[in-house]
Amino acid sequence: MSFQAVVFYVLSAILIVAAFRVVTAKNPVHAALYLVLAFFTASGHWLLLQAEFLAIALVLVYVGAVMVLFLFVVMMLDINIEKLREGFWKNFPLAGTVALVMVAEMVLILSSPEANLAGFKAAAPVTAEISNVRELGLQLYTTYLLPFEAAAVVLLVAMVAAIGITMRNKRADTKYINPAEQVRVRSKDRVRIVKVEVVKPAPDAASDTNEQQA
Repeated sequence: MSFQAVVFYVLSAILIVAAFRVVTAKNPVHAALYLVLAFFTASGHWLLLQAEFLAIALVLVYVGAVMVLFLFVVMMLDINIEKLREGFWKNFPLAGTVALVMVAEMVLILSSPEANLAGFKAAAPVTAEISNVRELGLQLYTTYLLPFEAAAVVLLVAMVAAIGITMRNKRADTKYINPAEQVRVRSKDRVRIVKVEVVKPAPDAASDTNEQQA
């Protein structure tokens, strides 16, 4: 077994453990940190495939920006962990079944002779004139244009749905703010000036006695 095959299996084992802990961790901050570990190991897989741009983009975009946003939201919001975990064991049989089916599919794919993981045949070396970014752009916008556009539409729908769920005012624990009312706000609606008369303090009795004795 080659050194690249050993690195691949080690990274894959770490990625599986990290992904499992993302789902099973009780603390959301720990789950987010395990997701960071999963992203780092996935970038290692991209490096093995000689896709340096994708590896760097995965670390910079997801670990450097998205996960920071996740941690900020998790730590700033008052999340009821017990309430979130109420349906975990209820949905665990279905989730476990889907996970086993996916594992069986991956085993069948990776154990096929076409995968050639036993020797981990590396990709053909590329010359210095070929750019990974250019080749990635050509593949995305020519061969895989339809899946790329479909993924973009799915992400857009997910973003709109997340905003709609967050902005709904039917929940009792959600504070809804109307942006139009914030724009129309005036200073006299928020600030009230109260004139207070100046009251001089009464002279101290002890000071009056000292003055009379003097």
